[in-house]
Amino acid sequence: MILLKLVDLLFQVYFYLIFGKVLLSWIPDLRGGQIDRFISYYVDPYLNLFRGIIPPIGMIDISPIVAIFALYFIEYGVKWLIIQLFI
Repeated sequence: MILLKLVDLLFQVYFYLIFGKVLLSWIPDLRGGQIDRFISYYVDPYLNLFRGIIPPIGMIDISPIVAIFALYFIEYGVKWLIIQLFI
């Protein structure tokens, strides 16, 4: 079904944006650049939901890990809902 593939693609793109944000946070020279600002514009509002709940452990921010797990649960919930409504 085309709608399921579209939803899958959108969630994959968002996963890669979160992953890109994590990678960019490890490279100091790329922080604040155009790519970082672009990714941050779309990813930070979602990550901030988890940053408010889960404090960093030392210098390590584990909120992206929890956010990715939550994203997978949301993805499967949306797919299940689409299947229930349209199939």
